[in-house]
Amino acid sequence: MDYISAPEAAENWGISERRVQKLCKENRIPGVVRFSRIWLIPKDAKKPEDGRMKAKNKQEDNHGI
Repeated sequence: MDYISAPEAAENWGISERRVQKLCKENRIPGVVRFSRIWLIPKDAKKPEDGRMKAKNKQEDNHGI
């Protein structure tokens, strides 16, 4: 299996390297491996969905109570 580094994944996905590291630490990227201080991400891994709710959706959810 081919791997890429966190900086390469960050560039491919258009997010910061720090964000990629956090996603790795939270096990949100399947197949990720930690080698010493380096995160190795499968080359074919997809960017995880953003788990944050948008403010509009929160307001809609509160009105349904």
